[in-house]
Amino acid sequence: MSESPQHHGQWSSRIAFIIAASGSAIGLGNIWKFPYLLGENGGGAFVLVYIACVIGIGLPIMMAETMIGRRGQRSPVNTMAALAKEANAPAFWQIAGWLGIVAGFLILSYYSVIAGWSMAYLFKMVGGFMDKVGPEEAQQIFLDLKAAPDVQLVWHSLFMALTTAILMKGLTEGIERVTRLMIPALFLMLLALDVYAATTPGFWEGMTFLFKPDFSKITPDSVLIAMGQAFFSLGLGMGSIMIYGAYLPKDVSIGRSSVIISIADSAVALMAGIAIFPVVFSNHLPPSMGPGLIFESLPLAFSHMPLGSVFGSVFFLLVFFAAITSAIALIEPAIAHLTENFAYTRQKASVIACGACWFLGLGTLWSFYDGGEWQWHGKTFFELIDFVTADVMLPLGGILIAAFGGWVIKEKVSKEELDLGEYHRYWQIGTCFIAPVAVALILLKALGLF
Repeated sequence: MSESPQHHGQWSSRIAFIIAASGSAIGLGNIWKFPYLLGENGGGAFVLVYIACVIGIGLPIMMAETMIGRRGQRSPVNTMAALAKEANAPAFWQIAGWLGIVAGFLILSYYSVIAGWSMAYLFKMVGGFMDKVGPEEAQQIFLDLKAAPDVQLVWHSLFMALTTAILMKGLTEGIERVTRLMIPALFLMLLALDVYAATTPGFWEGMTFLFKPDFSKITPDSVLIAMGQAFFSLGLGMGSIMIYGAYLPKDVSIGRSSVIISIADSAVALMAGIAIFPVVFSNHLPPSMGPGLIFESLPLAFSHMPLGSVFGSVFFLLVFFAAITSAIALIEPAIAHLTENFAYTRQKASVIACGACWFLGLGTLWSFYDGGEWQWHGKTFFELIDFVTADVMLPLGGILIAAFGGWVIKEKVSKEELDLGEYHRYWQIGTCFIAPVAVALILLKALGLF
């Protein structure tokens, strides 16, 4: 296929792509969402189901999405249009590109607010404002933060400003340079926190909870939650993997790179669990704290442990690094679309896309502040955006990507792009049958139809 008329550049190396795509996948879903879902769904057995879902569902779709991106070498909408034309398929398939761009944009609008919380807690930890707090005080600090739109606005704005500045620098000087710095630093910080967790009294209890499976605690709902988390954690259906694939040189193996990225993503989730649960058990806190786990339980635990403020600061710096590497990937498809279709400079497109995202994020700020007074069908603005994106748009996009990659793109093309050799048949089985059925179950469950 001919090169895109709007060429955005290429990753400087295979390692650069792997690090950047890992940064796209590794985010709040690994460090914030995975631990609390694990805590709510029985520990070790959930881990095994999650890993099986990454291998059986996430990996085939990641390969398909990367392949589609590299084959098209354009923004998601234009890529889907070009490849549909190449395969003599209906233009309808463009909807998969639109779903990715819009979902990434909407997700970042609230993702930035939550990332702002990590920056606020980093400031509190470094400043010693969390020293020796009690359970009620720790809970109240979090509630006060959510109830203060002016404070959240500062952190939300700062996070989006940093994201915009990185994106304005472009692929090599912006995204690649930042992820090359932050992703290795993220792994080192996690390793340091895991070593610290090994010194705590609750280490073995935490390890037992994390790695000793009790399948009696697994329910059909738990399996569907693990499927959804595997899909969300890898950043599939958001356009991010597709646009990063568009910058991928032809001589880089999609199969091997996707396996490494999936391993890195799962490793971070498990390392986060190793860092978190021993601290939780050492302080006799419930592991099933839900979304407040890292913003209520962990600050309380760190505040009462030797060198807790130091390691608490490292932890929230880690959360910030994970958040910003994902943020730049979430909005990159929209920026590429603006530069291709409106002839904007990258700088102008970055400011427009990120500025609009910042503005939409004000709705999330307000939904926390007003206590949910504005609701639509029982959901606040934040809950509505989260439901529409994570529970509807991403699964629907994933199904379309799997179907397009497995059924529409010719087998000759997929073999050429993926270069999997004898393993190509297993990718086809996963992409054509297993992954779309599993993701359809996630979608039906979210819509209350299953």
